[in-house]
Amino acid sequence: MARTIAGSTVAERYAGALFDLARADNAVGSVEASLEIFQKSLRESDDLRRLVLNPTFSIAEQEKGLSAVLKAAGIEGLARDFLIVLAKNRRLFAVENVIAAFRSLAAKERGEVEAEVISAVPLSEAQTQDLVDTLRQKLGKTPKLTAIVDSKLLGGLVVRVGSQMIDTSLRTKLKNLEKVMKEAS
Repeated sequence: MARTIAGSTVAERYAGALFDLARADNAVGSVEASLEIFQKSLRESDDLRRLVLNPTFSIAEQEKGLSAVLKAAGIEGLARDFLIVLAKNRRLFAVENVIAAFRSLAAKERGEVEAEVISAVPLSEAQTQDLVDTLRQKLGKTPKLTAIVDSKLLGGLVVRVGSQMIDTSLRTKLKNLEKVMKEAS
C-alpha cells in the first residue's frame, strides 16, 4: 500500500516536471501522444510490463530494454528522454501513475475535464455528442469522455466527472424503488 501512495506522490512530481518541460518546448501534445503509445505497449506486452515493474532488473538492463522498445515504437525526444530518466532513477514502477497525472495536467491546460460514462449499451455518435454538449454547458469545460459498457445497468447512464457522479441508471432507480417500497411496508 505504501508503494501506491508513494508512487502517486512520485508520479505527481515527475509528471509536473515533465509537463513544465513539455510546455516550455511547446510539446505537450506530442509528449502526451508518445506517452499514450508507451502505455498501450505496456498494456499489450507482458515482457515490457515485467521489465518496468520487476525491481530485480538492473538499471542498465531496464535502460537497454526500454531504449529498444521506445525506438521500435517511434518514441523520441522529450518523452523518450523522460522515460529513460525514470529508469535511471528506479521510478519506472510509477510510470502509469505518471502518465495519468501528465494527462490530467494537459487536460486542465486545455480546459478539458475527464468524464467517464457507463452505459448498458454503446452510445451512438449522436448520443455521445449530445452528452458532450450537455456536460460542456453544465461544467463550463470541454469533457473528454471515456465510454464503458456495463450490461448490468439495464438502461440509463452513470456519468463521473472528478468526484461528482450522476447516476440515472435503471438499476439504481429500481434499487431506490425497492428501498422505498420496503420502507413503506
